This record gives sequence, C-alpha cells and structure tokens, in this order.
Amino acid sequence: MKPLIVPRGMKDGSAEVWLTKIEDFLAWARSNSLWPLGFGLACCAIEMMAASASHHDIDRMGLFPRSSPRQADLMIVSGTVTYKMAERIRRLYQQMPTPKYVIAMGSCATCGGPYWQHGYHVVKGVNQIIPVDVYVPGCPPRPEALIDGIIKLQQKIRKHHC
Repeated sequence: MKPLIVPRGMKDGSAEVWLTKIEDFLAWARSNSLWPLGFGLACCAIEMMAASASHHDIDRMGLFPRSSPRQADLMIVSGTVTYKMAERIRRLYQQMPTPKYVIAMGSCATCGGPYWQHGYHVVKGVNQIIPVDVYVPGCPPRPEALIDGIIKLQQKIRKHHC
C-alpha cells in the first residue's frame, strides 16, 4: 500500500510523489494511530502493562493509551469478566467513538477461562457482551502475543476500510 502524497527529497532537489486512493490512506492512518482503553480485570492486565513498558513499548506502533473511553478507539479487555462488570464494560464500549475495536486478551476474556465452569458469576467470553475483533489466547498471554494481536487488528483495519 502506498501513502497518499509523500514527498521524498532526492539528491538533485526533485521530489517523488506517490498516489493512492483516499480510502487506502485513511485506513493506513486509522490503523497506525490506535488509542487503546486498557481495561485490566485480572492477571492479564500485568502482561498488558508489560507490553506498554520500555522493553516492548507499544508506543512505537502508534498506540497511545488513553484513560477515557471518549478518547479511545480500541478496548483491550484483559482478564476475567464477571456479570457484575459486564454492564460497565458495555457502557464503556458504548461511550467510545466510532470506529471502535476490541481485543480480548487471555483465556478468561476470550472464553471464560477455568472459572466459568465452577462459578456462576463468570461470563463465558467478553463476546457475549460486546463484539470482539481479535482474540489473544493464553493464560496469561505474553506481551509479544498482545503485540501480535495488535498487528493482526491493524491488518484487519487496512483490509476492510472501516
């Protein structure tokens, strides 16, 4: 995919211009400027924080963590989702501006983990509450797995022109 108009200086003073469709440019810009709303509920939140730390540094990928749902376009749900938290997750999702995306991180957020069989209070996956775009499996998943999920989401955004 080529950016819309990117002047690049040449040695002789001329410039190179690349042309593309505006939809491709907007999809490229949208995929490279995700602002996640970190929603850590359990042990997976530690791995999500590790992905933001200096060793992995998801800021390099254009992700700038936000603490307000009104400024975020990506919700990363990490950890066990209980029925008590389900309404709060739905409300935060509804407060996010469109287009909005969701990553379910960890086996508890994706399918309820080991707790939904033995407890009446655990939701069998966050997809029962809000639509999920990318699932990141693991218990808990490593920061590299979250980064891979973010890359998959960026590819999905570029491909579908949301």
